[in-house]
Amino acid sequence: MAFFSKLRERLTRSSSKIGSGLDEIVGDAPAAAPEEPLRPATELPAPMATPHPQPVQPGFVGRLFGRGEVKPEEPRRALDDDMLEDLEDMLVQADLGVDTALRVTANIAEGRMGRRVSATELKELLAAEIARIMAPVARPLPIYPKKPQVVLVVGVNGAGKTTTIGKLASQFRAAGKSVVIAAGDTFRAAAVEQLQVWGQRAGVPVMVAPQGSDPASLAWDAMVRAEAEGADLLMIDTAGRLQNRQDLMEELAKIVRVIRKKDPEAPHNTLLVLDATTGQNALNQVETFRKLADVSGLVMTKLDGTARGGVLVALADRFGLPIHAIGVGEQIDDLDAFDADEFARALVGL
Repeated sequence: MAFFSKLRERLTRSSSKIGSGLDEIVGDAPAAAPEEPLRPATELPAPMATPHPQPVQPGFVGRLFGRGEVKPEEPRRALDDDMLEDLEDMLVQADLGVDTALRVTANIAEGRMGRRVSATELKELLAAEIARIMAPVARPLPIYPKKPQVVLVVGVNGAGKTTTIGKLASQFRAAGKSVVIAAGDTFRAAAVEQLQVWGQRAGVPVMVAPQGSDPASLAWDAMVRAEAEGADLLMIDTAGRLQNRQDLMEELAKIVRVIRKKDPEAPHNTLLVLDATTGQNALNQVETFRKLADVSGLVMTKLDGTARGGVLVALADRFGLPIHAIGVGEQIDDLDAFDADEFARALVGL
């Protein structure tokens, strides 16, 4: 899968990636005490010199399956309490959080204590545990027969809401859906201009309002237009809100109330866009936005800017909210549906 190859490549660039941490954990195994060489009771004559053995040339089948190359054996370390403590510390630093890190390491240790494992085996075990946590939340954005399906996009400043809307709109349009975008961040002219640029790229109309006008009023007008035009989806952008700004959060709650006056079932999806570089603060954002906007799913951006994608594992473990998509860059194809197995393997460096 090309997208996850890109994700793996960009996560691998970081010096603090989980994969290198696992290599170090196994490589830091205490050296075994050297054994005392056995001394013969009597002096034996020196053995006759033998010619240096010539390497055996592999046959056709051996060459075909790579049997002619002898790979050096990977270092191994006994899975003990010290190794588990190192693993827990590394996972906490990778933003999995204490509770999730403890649970993951406990599952890895179960039935394996004392067994010597290589870094590759440890990565496989960790990837399997992460995929097990992530699999239940890896769900694409649901599409309903209701027209228009209202998708409200929320998040804090700089999380990537505008680019996420543009990329999703482009993908929906490519799938044959008609889309309308409402530029609900009426306070920042730059945000409206950016959304208009994305709308042009995607071939999707963007509704705007005068700067400083009521975003709830724009949301109402956008619903009227989308319904009149028979649009499949209406995507509503919102101003980037810091979760500790009560006035701005109340404004978001007002947008939701106005939308529901037009359609009691709307918004049909409320996407919370999270920035992977914020780390554990993403947990606080989910808590706050769930109370105000009834968040139905997550999109995580900027996984190319950090190796701490582990926070996504913590979010899945704690909240169980669907993860619809992840992003690794600014290009229009740098957002894709979330795949638990591919993400887990990319995260641990496999």
